[in-house]
Amino acid sequence: MQIWVDADACPVTVKEILYRAAERVQCQLILVANQPLRTPPSPWIRSVQVPRGFDVADNHIANAVAPGDLVVTADIPLAASIVERQAFALNPRGEFYSQENVRELLDMRNFMDTLRSAGVQTGGPEALSQADRQRFANRLDRFLAGHTGK
Repeated sequence: MQIWVDADACPVTVKEILYRAAERVQCQLILVANQPLRTPPSPWIRSVQVPRGFDVADNHIANAVAPGDLVVTADIPLAASIVERQAFALNPRGEFYSQENVRELLDMRNFMDTLRSAGVQTGGPEALSQADRQRFANRLDRFLAGHTGK
């Protein structure tokens, strides 16, 4: 199992949690972004820089992920693609995407896009809270314990 990170928009605090987890369970962590990333020196952590462009990082992850891998992303279309590939998708707020909820989330995202394109001010997501970071760390730890035995 590998952990893939849609790193362009991933909060720094979430990346730090992932770095520590990858070291602890000795699991490959791959951060994918369209800009250079600084990662700690580790045999378990690497970054992949992809060309700039719409969904280039997402497409790279979707094409590379294997069944059973974990992908950390807030991008709902990417999460839908990951779930279809029998892999796991977790957002930075500690919520797993599933066959049951990803379609509903995708429909809501598309509805909000329609509102925004009609000129409606919908606002953005709330800032990541301490509770969100804790939930993410806890869900990640439980997932890794169940999938790596560590």
